[in-house]
Amino acid sequence: MDDDGAQDVVSELAGQGLGAWGLLQIAGCTGLAAYSVWALVLMPGFRKVPLKLQVPYMPASARQVENVMTLLKGRAGKMADLGSGDGRIVLEAARRGFHPAVGYELNPWLLRLSYFYAWRSGYERRVTYLREDLWKVKLHDCDNVSVFLAPSVLTLLENKMLAELPADARVVTGRFPLPTWAPSAIIGEGTDRAWAYDIRTIRRTGTTPELGTEV
Repeated sequence: MDDDGAQDVVSELAGQGLGAWGLLQIAGCTGLAAYSVWALVLMPGFRKVPLKLQVPYMPASARQVENVMTLLKGRAGKMADLGSGDGRIVLEAARRGFHPAVGYELNPWLLRLSYFYAWRSGYERRVTYLREDLWKVKLHDCDNVSVFLAPSVLTLLENKMLAELPADARVVTGRFPLPTWAPSAIIGEGTDRAWAYDIRTIRRTGTTPELGTEV
């Protein structure tokens, strides 16, 4: 078919509109693409985790990462990101001098993506990404912890962190606050908001929520 003929076909199709069959084809392709993303990127990290503990991957924004770092300003020691996704919070922590900077992520595709970003930034030797179930990670040596997880798992995570973290540890959560802990500081607005919690304070005062200090 020559160029003029191809243009005639395109024009004819444009004039006729998609129709029900065309819309059905587009919907099918869209569904297939969505399933492919689920199967390759999300599904591998979920197979070994009970349904109620599964957390979908949603990358942190640049503002969210900056808010986490602001709430950890002046601190040092180990930085651990529980459910590290594509590793951007761990990478930024390494840039700001936290050592070791470790991400725990069950999904192997996201781990590869994390190491790619670290390599591209020249920090591949200063970060560590481990394929581990965050519920099995031991937190006794974690001085700083970041958490970007769904509300459905945060109550269970509170119990784990309270039992395992050292007294001087600080926990920073993004998108959602911990349900029963009182934050020491809050920064940001809307989906970029982040909350900081000091383990020593939580153990001393209990876990009744109250208004934290805006940073």
